[in-house]
Amino acid sequence: MVRINVLNKEINVQAYDEADYISLTDIARYKEPDRTDHIIQNWLRNRNTIEFLGIWEQLNNPDFKPLEFEGFRSNAGLNSFVLTPKQWIASTNSIGIISKAGRYGGTFAHKDIAFEFASWISVEFKLYLIKEFQRLKETEQAQLGWDIKRNLAKINYRIHTDAIKENLTPSALTGKQIRLVYATEADVLNMALFGRTAKAWRAANPKNKGNIRDEANIAQLICLSNLENLNALFIKEGMEQPDRLKKLNQIAIEQMKLLIVDTGVKKLKGKQ
Repeated sequence: MVRINVLNKEINVQAYDEADYISLTDIARYKEPDRTDHIIQNWLRNRNTIEFLGIWEQLNNPDFKPLEFEGFRSNAGLNSFVLTPKQWIASTNSIGIISKAGRYGGTFAHKDIAFEFASWISVEFKLYLIKEFQRLKETEQAQLGWDIKRNLAKINYRIHTDAIKENLTPSALTGKQIRLVYATEADVLNMALFGRTAKAWRAANPKNKGNIRDEANIAQLICLSNLENLNALFIKEGMEQPDRLKKLNQIAIEQMKLLIVDTGVKKLKGKQ
C-alpha cells in the first residue's frame, strides 16, 4: 500500500491482480470525514453510477452477473433504493469495487471507478487526484528502471567476480587478500571506463555518499555491464591485466561513442 497526498488528504492506493485500486473511503473524507460509508452509499444509489459500474464490469469482468445488475439499475433512483458496496459485490460478482475490513480496510475501487467517484465528490479534487496518481506512477516507473539497471550490473558483476575467483585467486589466500584481488579487478573496469580508480574518485568527491558507479549515467551503466562480461572472458583466456585494461579502454571508447548518440539510450535517459 502506498499513500498520495491530495489537497491535504491522504489517499491510499493498493495493487490487486496487477491493477491499481484507490480508496473510496479516503476520497469520501474530503466531503464528510465522519460519514464516509454514507457518502459512498449515496453515490451507489445514483442511476448514472449503477450504469457506469455495470458497463465497466461488462468490459473488464467476464464473470459479471448482468441480470443482478439490471435489477439494481431498474430500482436506482427510487427513494426506497439502498445499496452498499458489499451488496453490489456479492450480488453482481463485481471486481471493480473491493470492500475490506480491519485496520487498513475500507472501500477500494479500480482507478477508473475511483476517478468517477472523485468527480462526483468534487471536480477539483478529481483533477488533483489524477495529477498525484500520475506522479506516483512516474516515480514507480523511474524506480523500476533504475532497479533493472542496478540488478543487471549486479548480475554481471557476479559473473565477473566468479571468473576472478576461478582464474586469478591462488589457493589458501586470506579473505583480505581475496578482497584485494577483487578490488583491483573492479578498478580495472573503473579505469577503462571512468579513467580513475574508486579511491581516486572518492578523494575528488568527499561530500558524495555514493560511489563512482552510483554517479554513472545510463550509457555508462550499459557500457559497464558489457565491460564486466568481456573482462570475465579475457580473464578466462589468461590475458594479463595490463593488456586487458588497454583493450577494455579501447572498447569503452568505441561503445560510449555509439551509446551517446543511440536513440534508445536517449529514451532511457528521459525516464530516469
